[in-house]
Amino acid sequence: MNDNKEQKDYQQTRTCHSQKEDIKGNKKSGSGFWKELVKGIIISNPVFILILGLCPVLAITNTVTNALGMGAGVIFVLLCSNVLISSIRKATPSMVRIPVFIVVIATSVTILSLVFEAYIPPLYESLGIYLPLIVVNCIILGRAEAFASKNSVLLSTADAIGIGIGFTLALVIISFIREIMGTGGLQIFGKQLFSIPGLSTHPLIFFISPPGAFLVIGVIMALLRLIGVMKNE
Repeated sequence: MNDNKEQKDYQQTRTCHSQKEDIKGNKKSGSGFWKELVKGIIISNPVFILILGLCPVLAITNTVTNALGMGAGVIFVLLCSNVLISSIRKATPSMVRIPVFIVVIATSVTILSLVFEAYIPPLYESLGIYLPLIVVNCIILGRAEAFASKNSVLLSTADAIGIGIGFTLALVIISFIREIMGTGGLQIFGKQLFSIPGLSTHPLIFFISPPGAFLVIGVIMALLRLIGVMKNE
């Protein structure tokens, strides 16, 4: 009788402990998700902080439309590749992990290119070669190697969304300044939002050229250092 009672008490205690551990684990996972999400947007912004993927940044940020299209594409590819690579990380031999990562990323980019070509032809033509070049974008492959291959699917999803939003935000900020200064107005997906009198008739064309992109990025980085987001080495 006493043995049965002690066994029941032991089982109840063990159940309570396991429930508490599950609750703690869920809270930890939730906090980790938001931590990785915010880190990708601000602390580890791929353009302004890590200074990665500058080739498409310089090339396609002459309009906000291009920036939004490229940003959406990178978010899609990052999310698909991070989730898939994290899911198969334990079954992938270390010797062939890079080829596997590239195959996964290339598959996502192919799907993205076909969707853009079918449903958004003007944007597809405007982005040109830089859309398929997402396959070799160091941001995508870097996150696969440095994060997705070593962490859970949940955290890899947060990392992909955070880095993707951070990249898109950087593109939009840069393209917004360049398009206004270089054309005197703002046009998104063929719709003219506004134009600035004087500047629209005499735009500063320098800003929609690659050197203008370098200047805008440099000024933004200087401001980030000034307010403390970026720290001096």
